[in-house]
Amino acid sequence: MNTELLEALEILEKEKDISKETLLEAIENSLLTACKNHFGKADNVKVNIDPKTCQFSVFAEKTVVEQVEDPVMEISLSNAKMMDSKYELGDIVNVEIKSKEFGRIATQNAKNVILQKIREEERKVLFNQYYGKEKDVVTGVVQRYLGRNVSINLGKVDAILNENEMVKGEVFKPTERIKVYILEVKDTTKGPRIAVSRTHPELVKRLFESEVTEVRDGTVEIKCIAREAGSRTKIAVWSNDPDVDPVGACVGMNGARVNAIVSELRGEKIDIINWSENPAILIENALSPAKVVAVLADPEDKKAKVVVPDYQLSLAIGKEGQNARLAARLTGFRIDIKSETQAKEIEGWLDVDEEYEEYEDFETYQEEQAALEAYEGEYSDMEYPQDMEYSDEYEDAYAEDSGYAEESYEEPREE
Repeated sequence: MNTELLEALEILEKEKDISKETLLEAIENSLLTACKNHFGKADNVKVNIDPKTCQFSVFAEKTVVEQVEDPVMEISLSNAKMMDSKYELGDIVNVEIKSKEFGRIATQNAKNVILQKIREEERKVLFNQYYGKEKDVVTGVVQRYLGRNVSINLGKVDAILNENEMVKGEVFKPTERIKVYILEVKDTTKGPRIAVSRTHPELVKRLFESEVTEVRDGTVEIKCIAREAGSRTKIAVWSNDPDVDPVGACVGMNGARVNAIVSELRGEKIDIINWSENPAILIENALSPAKVVAVLADPEDKKAKVVVPDYQLSLAIGKEGQNARLAARLTGFRIDIKSETQAKEIEGWLDVDEEYEEYEDFETYQEEQAALEAYEGEYSDMEYPQDMEYSDEYEDAYAEDSGYAEESYEEPREE
């Protein structure tokens, strides 16, 4: 048993995560290369390796001839008879090759073949390992600044955090541990090249998946995310279980879950809202914390008109328009926000009268108005005799017919 070779292969398998079969294949190729360098060709050379004991043998298949013209491919009958008396002309003889007889150049080339195969397999293993983590969040250690970019160590390989993928104002210190989102993994001759991000919206989603059990198991779904990295994020959540509150599950007890994510994002504010299939309700929730009086949404043109109380207009728009901008990204609608006073001044802006303020949204108002018009239309065509004069007899007859009689009521007089 070749104990030293077997131990070396086992160590490489553990450290580099390269299979023993791959390493044995590399050794076989290296021996064929050494034979080719030593003899000039190796078309008839065969290598046998026992994977359990790592014992190997190299032999050349030579044809028995009377007169040898090519000593690499042929063997004389007399020499074949010396090996075994049964050989005749035309037979194939396996002649053992001693690898120790190879020259220095052949040995060096064989060594390079093995090292090259190990490097290739190591790059392949690393690429497959991190390619499986693409579009996922990993923890890395800050190493150093490369100009305006940052080198992040992910364990067995380094990743590059480009300047445009960094949150504005963030400063990292060497050996600091941070979470990054893997954007892309490319296979290059120098190993896998990994691009990571701290600004991608999916970073927030993956952090919620790691922190919130209900999101991880699919009970609560994150329907959409709108993010301005380093400042504010809005996410819309939906629960597949009627007994689970999606917003409460994401916030956690006393805000523990969301606070852990805010801490990882270094103070970035996160608004969690309920998702709805109704665009008007979704837009109303998306403009939180501002209160909404009415919403008129057009799903076809993806436009919406929103009315808010006068004192809530600045809150609905947000600082530099941030709240309205994030709400538009979250819902996919182009949102036009007006205060109550502005909406009343613009004639026909919502195509409803001044009573819309009593309703939570425009659809509720529209439904009740339609029901009222149908009711009025049903009784508007009733005909009464034009020559009938009003009298007490008519009132008594009407009360008796309808089953209803008004009780007379007289206000008490002051003495």
